[in-house]
Amino acid sequence: MELWHQDVSSPRGVMHVARRVEAQGWDGLSVVDSQNLSGDCYVALAMAASVTERIGLCTGVTNSGTRQAAVTAMAIASVQSVSKGRATLGIGRGDSAMAHLGRSPTKLNQFETYVRHVQAYLRGEPVPFDEIDIPDEIAAPMSALHLASAPPDSQIRALIGKQKLPVEVAASGPKVIGIGALHADRIMFTLGADVDRLAWGIDIAKQARKDAGLDPDGVQFGAFVNAACHPDISIARGLVQGGLTTFARFSVMHGKTSGPLKEGQAEVLDNLIHAYDMKKHTQADSQQAGTLTPEFIDQFAIVGDQQHCIDRFQSLKALGLDKVIISGVGRTGETDETKLAQRFFTQDVMPELRR
Repeated sequence: MELWHQDVSSPRGVMHVARRVEAQGWDGLSVVDSQNLSGDCYVALAMAASVTERIGLCTGVTNSGTRQAAVTAMAIASVQSVSKGRATLGIGRGDSAMAHLGRSPTKLNQFETYVRHVQAYLRGEPVPFDEIDIPDEIAAPMSALHLASAPPDSQIRALIGKQKLPVEVAASGPKVIGIGALHADRIMFTLGADVDRLAWGIDIAKQARKDAGLDPDGVQFGAFVNAACHPDISIARGLVQGGLTTFARFSVMHGKTSGPLKEGQAEVLDNLIHAYDMKKHTQADSQQAGTLTPEFIDQFAIVGDQQHCIDRFQSLKALGLDKVIISGVGRTGETDETKLAQRFFTQDVMPELRR
């Protein structure tokens, strides 16, 4: 199981983070894409590539609403080139990036078409012009130019014959899981760290592939996990609390919960969504962070001492997850407690998970 570190997209700060992540033995670095809150993710990944040699580099995650599919494909392909083959495109329907443009996550049909187009571009294949959604009021069709000759379709010719980089879909609801099952190389679940919820997501994905006549084992599975390793459980809970609000909200984003829930979890999710303040996105001192109970944090995140964390991560591995992107064990803006939690994880937990 690959262990990846999640951080922000600070184009210069990420160089320090990337060096540390590689030195500590992580498999990869994933950075957020939220244009109003952070730097550009592709610039950050390229900067990280310039100071590392081994770790994978991933968007965690971009979205289908803020860039044309061709732009996204060429941006991550550029990171692939700079990093000499270490890039992965992580994509979802959008959260804070869309919210700070006054919009909800992109619609399901648009998202599915977008992922399909990105995959085509990355394979060097053409995308028909009539499938590209640019309204006439923004730009008239190319026929208005009366050109002597023009491309018959949209294609990134520089990618023809190149090895295609992986595309991962972040998913929490059954419909997006189904889209990921059909069009992604890996589904990255945002269902928390609960084994029952993750097993539910895997079952949905495999059934979607069966229904489409595809090999149910033809897609890989991973997850975003909030985690903090610390012998003081109250400190561990505090380290994940802010970030966990974001990932937990995905399971109730539109007011309806997704996946199996334990007693009391539906009430916490309902309180969370009605308290959520996007102006304090991911922050531990937000009003939404105050809605999370200790029991909820213990179930949706992985918090506790070294052996507890080892056991919980091993249970995810046993499900068939081959990649986890971990938020909470130490990010930009570190404190003494985050550094300690980071040391416990990288020096005690990580080696055991490598065995």
